[in-house]
Amino acid sequence: MNWTSPLLLVSLASLSALNASDWPQYRGPKSDGSTSDRIATSWPAAGPAVVWKVPSTGGFSSFVIAKGHVFTQELREIDSAQQETVVARSADTGKEIWQQALGTMKINDGGQSGAKGNDGGDGPRSTPSIDGNHVLTLSAKLVLTCFDAATGNTVWRHDLLKEYSGRNISWMNAASPVVEGKLVLVGGGGPGESLLAFNKDTGDVAWKAFDEKVTHATPVGATILGTRQVVFFLQSGLLSVDPKTGAELWRHPFPYKVSTAASPVVAGDIVYCSAGYDVGAGAARISHTGGKWTAEPVYRFPGNKLLANHWSTPVLNNGYLYGMFQFKEYGSGPVKCVDVKTGAVKWEQSGFGPGQVILVGDQVLALSDAGELVLFKADPSGYHETARATVLAGKCWTTPVVSNGRVYARSAREAVCLDLNPKRASR
Repeated sequence: MNWTSPLLLVSLASLSALNASDWPQYRGPKSDGSTSDRIATSWPAAGPAVVWKVPSTGGFSSFVIAKGHVFTQELREIDSAQQETVVARSADTGKEIWQQALGTMKINDGGQSGAKGNDGGDGPRSTPSIDGNHVLTLSAKLVLTCFDAATGNTVWRHDLLKEYSGRNISWMNAASPVVEGKLVLVGGGGPGESLLAFNKDTGDVAWKAFDEKVTHATPVGATILGTRQVVFFLQSGLLSVDPKTGAELWRHPFPYKVSTAASPVVAGDIVYCSAGYDVGAGAARISHTGGKWTAEPVYRFPGNKLLANHWSTPVLNNGYLYGMFQFKEYGSGPVKCVDVKTGAVKWEQSGFGPGQVILVGDQVLALSDAGELVLFKADPSGYHETARATVLAGKCWTTPVVSNGRVYARSAREAVCLDLNPKRASR
């Protein structure tokens, strides 16, 4: 570990609590890709000011941020082997604080697909979660580990393949751990224990249940009809569970082919889901009457052309979805605006490829697969772009993050921190 005493003192103090501008898990504080933070909508002609830029090799793991610290998973050579690695950095300087290997990974050669000049290989795709003083990772080989956020020391660890008869999937795990209250929820176990919840502090099993085969999609915590639940997007379809007990609330069957990677999106009592490989999209309306939960289909659009989300999860604003609706349209695929209640496409704009989006106020922040950061209004009347800049080299399939007026983004080659504080960025 690369560590100094002053950094340790700062870490112990600053990780004691999360604040409103922190980004503690995949797709943000509410697991829906949105943040209450604000960024500038007018950028300098030369692009946003770069706070720092560092090499960040391999994979598509996003960032999590707790006061002053940023964490992600990279591919690094350790002990003469390519290993998935969790890395802690200073959010202010990009300086590495500690790293810990999670295990070896078999990777593909870079450059075999993507926009022109957008090469870069495979690697970690799961994003850590941070809660209090702990960082939780779920590796490609389904090893769930809790680290001390300040020191990188291991607090507890579970190998789902060995301890729970786990079943991995093609291209290995890409889902991220989901923290709900005192528990961390994951999939990947075997029959009767395919979905599991562990005490986030001790690693003790809180519950395990179901005989389900997982996908690459990260589960989503949400409140539906007044009840807190976690929605898993499995090979059988959508499955909602009580996060405290693991009790099944409702199911919605949905097809599976090859890989399902985008998370479901909860819009009130409607849950939207989508996948590539000619599966397409659909939505279910959830009801709760007489103590019984039901999920009824609202619409279904099969195929890749209309509403397929390959691995890019759309964001929701005022009843409309915004995101990369496309399949393998590298460098050219569009962003679209879609009515979540009907599946109707309101507009589309080409030239993004299969990147990722988040919602910042009433603006959508998109990172194209070629490294362009684009800001446009979440407006169903049409596409209204407010800012654009090229910020990264290499393949960009990773979700950007906003924290304290800064944007943190990475490709399969490098990571960047940009100052977009509204008080400074337009100067």
